[in-house]
Amino acid sequence: MSKKNLTERDICTKYITPALIESGWNLHSQFREEVTFFTDGRIYVHGKMVRRGEQKRADYILYYKPNIPIAIIEAKDNKHSIGDGMQQGLSYAEILDIPFVYSTNGDGFLEHDPTLTHGVLEKEISLNNFPSPDELWQRYKKYRGIEEDEAEKVALSPYYIDDPKREPRYYQKNAINRTIEAIAKGQKRILLVMATGTGKTYTAFQIIYRLYKSRKAKRILFLADRNILVDQTKIGDFKHFGDKMTKITNRTIDKSFEIYLSLYQAITGNSEEKKIFKEFSRDFFDLIVIDEAHRGSASEDSQWREILEYFESSVQIGLTATPKETKYVSNISYFGEPVYTYSLKQGIDDGFLAPYKVIRLSLDKDVEGWRPYNGQTDDKGEEIEDREYNTKDFDRNLVLTQRTNLVAKRLPNI
Repeated sequence: MSKKNLTERDICTKYITPALIESGWNLHSQFREEVTFFTDGRIYVHGKMVRRGEQKRADYILYYKPNIPIAIIEAKDNKHSIGDGMQQGLSYAEILDIPFVYSTNGDGFLEHDPTLTHGVLEKEISLNNFPSPDELWQRYKKYRGIEEDEAEKVALSPYYIDDPKREPRYYQKNAINRTIEAIAKGQKRILLVMATGTGKTYTAFQIIYRLYKSRKAKRILFLADRNILVDQTKIGDFKHFGDKMTKITNRTIDKSFEIYLSLYQAITGNSEEKKIFKEFSRDFFDLIVIDEAHRGSASEDSQWREILEYFESSVQIGLTATPKETKYVSNISYFGEPVYTYSLKQGIDDGFLAPYKVIRLSLDKDVEGWRPYNGQTDDKGEEIEDREYNTKDFDRNLVLTQRTNLVAKRLPNI
């Protein structure tokens, strides 16, 4: 039968898959066909009707290791030219943070390789000349700047997968791999920006697990500013660490553990005797992960910052949904530019987050403002700054619990 009469799937089965196997790619572990799961499809709401948009589908994704996607192949039937799938492949590669892209119609491949020189990024190669996994990995290392053997070992460290149905989503893989590769190359301050609800804590767990298993980080501190965040982390995503992990409580330090979870308020305070983090040596922790880094660590005179600067030799990763940049506060001045950003808009477009509708309610405190009485303290026992608070402060600098509860009661009736 002529190639012109074959479907796209026939081209894949008869020509592309055999070419990959012939080049040394493992059919069962190094490539996946018709990958339809890397987005869920945008959620559309019309009144009470809800539907999903189309999922993005790649013909082939190639993996050097299960945690390292390395190439995309877009196939067309033979009525198309060899390069007709390239633009679609490039768009998927940008989403998936994959450097190498191939387009094919069964006659050969058009290869997009960002490591090529002289300004030429694309060339045609024959069907029986597809690069082997090791050849592409060498190019990948060059592209990512992974030069040392130790850096390669860290970059190849595996994910923790206890359930084959639950592996990191594509953007979590991007965030994890970008972070791991940055640390492998010696970067010490890292900022990850991920929208609320996209799994920052799970992403942090995978980063910590890979660094811990590769022995790049032997002792780790996870910091947060709310008890519920620490407790959920301990019994949830971090539960795998088991008896190697502890939560710092009652201002008591036990140096026999490897993974430490703590409220920053539990290890520091306004007086010197409350700063129990100083019971650790300055080089005790190899890695510190700061959850909700926009809340306090961005400010130069914050208690967070004092902890981070004390352990300055450690690798420090800031997690935030909203990087804070003001005249007085900056995440970027401390951590540097984000190594990866997954925005609220991207989450909605991919269908991992639901679209939202803005509803405005004006309560008495919104109209009149709010001011604390003399000496009033918050729920952490800290005295509230005496000034006038308004809608710009509410749920940012100040949470009025009664106001929040009243809004929550009114929403179902709107």
